[in-house]
Amino acid sequence: MDKTLKKIALIGQPNVGKSSLFNRIANKRIAIVSELAGTTRDIRKHEIEVLDRKALMLDTGGIDETNDAIFSNVKRKAIETAKEADIILFMVDGKNIPDDKDKELFYELQRLGKELALVVNKIDNDKELERLWEFFEFGIGEENLFGISVSHNRGTKNLFDWIYQHLPVNLETVALEEAEALKKEKEANFDFDDEEDFSSEEDKDFESILEADSQDEEVIDNNIKVAIIGKVNVGKSSILNAIVGAERSVVSPIAGTTIDPVDESFEYQDKNVTFVDTAGLRRRGSIEGIEKYALMRTKEMLEKANMALVVLDASKELTDLDEKIAGLVDEYGLATIIVLNKWDENMDTFQKIEEEIRRRFRFLSYAPIIAVSAKTGRSIERLKDKIIEIFNNYTQRIPTSKLHRVIEEAVSRHSLPSPNGAYLRIYYTTQFDIKPPRIALVMNKPNLLHFTYKRYLINYLRDNFNFEGTPIHVIARGKHDKMGDEEYLERENK
Repeated sequence: MDKTLKKIALIGQPNVGKSSLFNRIANKRIAIVSELAGTTRDIRKHEIEVLDRKALMLDTGGIDETNDAIFSNVKRKAIETAKEADIILFMVDGKNIPDDKDKELFYELQRLGKELALVVNKIDNDKELERLWEFFEFGIGEENLFGISVSHNRGTKNLFDWIYQHLPVNLETVALEEAEALKKEKEANFDFDDEEDFSSEEDKDFESILEADSQDEEVIDNNIKVAIIGKVNVGKSSILNAIVGAERSVVSPIAGTTIDPVDESFEYQDKNVTFVDTAGLRRRGSIEGIEKYALMRTKEMLEKANMALVVLDASKELTDLDEKIAGLVDEYGLATIIVLNKWDENMDTFQKIEEEIRRRFRFLSYAPIIAVSAKTGRSIERLKDKIIEIFNNYTQRIPTSKLHRVIEEAVSRHSLPSPNGAYLRIYYTTQFDIKPPRIALVMNKPNLLHFTYKRYLINYLRDNFNFEGTPIHVIARGKHDKMGDEEYLERENK
């Protein structure tokens, strides 16, 4: 870790959303998010990148005025972290009126003489923006006051811009911009025809290379490896038995009956479908002995799978553990279906439960939700058909000409950003891999393309192609880069 990086400290009372903001800025699920006050106690560190500028983000524990020894130690560590930081983001709950505790802590941080921003979280809509005026009581200027909603991703761009302005200039970017200025006249001669006539013969050659690489993998894959994961006793074994039509896996109301993963294969719609019925995952504190081994085996299985069924119990409320298990699927980049089991035991409406799942599993927004009953066989055939459909989406390859036209349309509707006045241009777009679909944007200044614009392009791709149930990986690369696509993916996922 680069010790010269500027440090950004997140400070605030418990449950104001610090860990959620930490994850949002890092663009990864690193910090554990919970409604339970005091979930974060230790200092978490992660190197972040805001456009082309890097920093070290520090997430501190919630400061609570209590005599409890643990929380007192948390406050001491948080203040020490603030003293060592270059930039402080002081976060408060916008649902509540400003209180004296927040003001006292803010003034203490203000006296440190650091770059300080007051971040008012949970401003979820325009109407709630009116409450932001109450926080001018802190005596902070408008330029350092930000009303945001981490959960709805509202107002975060202005905060990110503020952070960006307080980070050192990236010398590599400066050098790149100077080099680009020298080539500006040459680049002005590059243009596209209406169809696939790219900017130069060199571009055509590069596209041909990518297409040739793609053709090597253009082999029909009829092998679907499905991982069935979920908490203990949600009905994974029952679902497996219902799908294959036999008692292949032991079913018991006793939690933890399934220990070793059980492989089961069958033919369906010309596909060879292999299921692995995994041992149920419990909270870490309750995993002992053989079940700890089962958890390890489950993760090993996820590495080999290309699809996951995330099984939830419709008869019970969702928990943080459900969210954590689903996060494993997101981590491995698998095609995904969310299976709501025991539907026959639940009296609530499907819409209500679906809204709760979508709220908690935003990182699996692309995954369809199917309500089934392994007990009665309800919607089991539909689930089998959906497995085939999602796998086809996961392995599909979009022709370069179609892909490029869609991206051009997206750019025409919402122009590429111009960070610090830099001119960004996408020369062409091509898919270089499947499982999951991986798409390259061949462009100038790829390191300046912000992740928010990538997210916009991904959403636009989903609007134009059927990518239901599958993640999409988009990378930005230069025309003459020698780095391979896999290296780009590894760099962007760090």
